[in-house]
Order: sequence, then C-alpha cells, then structure tokens
Amino acid sequence: GQVIGENSRGDDMVINVTKTKKRSNVRSAGADDKAKIVPAVKFSLEEALEYIQKDEYVEVTPKHLRLRKILLKEVDRKRNKIV
Repeated sequence: GQVIGENSRGDDMVINVTKTKKRSNVRSAGADDKAKIVPAVKFSLEEALEYIQKDEYVEVTPKHLRLRKILLKEVDRKRNKIV
C-alpha cells in the first residue's frame, strides 16, 4: 500500500520491495549492475497533495510525509476499483 516510486505506465505497478529479483536467466543477470538508483524526492506538504492520485492518502507526522494507498491490500483495491 505504500507508494515507493513512479513508473512510465499510466497504471499502478504492484511490487514487493522486500523480495529479491529471481535470476533465472543467466544472460540478463548483468543487466541489473548498470541500474542506478535515483535519490528520493523530498516533497513539501503542498507538493505531496498535488502529486497524489484519487486512490492515495498523504500521511503526515512531525518528521515525515508518506504517500500510501487508501486500501492497503491489492485484493481490496481490485475489489473496490477506486478510480
């Protein structure tokens, strides 16, 4: 349910960031070495509110702003189809 990045497609990409990528294809194993991690974007509260989609919340704490989905589980999001 947490928003962790952007993708180039219009729809959401559901991933599990705690699982490692399976390396079943030996030829493409070196392709990940060239990938670069872009630094996190720091949003102000106003920027975060402009950035979120209709199915997302901004969680505000004294030290952090977090973007997350209203419905945390993918199954619930598919069932309710919030658009």
